[in-house]
Amino acid sequence: MKAFITVIGKDKVGIIAAVSGLLARMNINIEDISQTILQGTFTMIMAVDISGAKLNFEELSAELAKEGERLGIEIAIRHEDIFNAMHTV
Repeated sequence: MKAFITVIGKDKVGIIAAVSGLLARMNINIEDISQTILQGTFTMIMAVDISGAKLNFEELSAELAKEGERLGIEIAIRHEDIFNAMHTV
């Protein structure tokens, strides 16, 4: 199963390390990643494989949101099915 994780917030040291470390601990593989500073704001999107995740999707979403709060940024996950459904309407 595939999903997309978005990260948005004030740029600071350690954002990528914190997010990727959390994903590694949850057994989630990062398949692709893009990050940039957009008008002074850190933005990142990751395509991930959640097939082997240790948590279900709702628990994973909650853990990512909690890590985002800890870092002072927004972290969200969206299941690939949402994007597939948008293109079949």
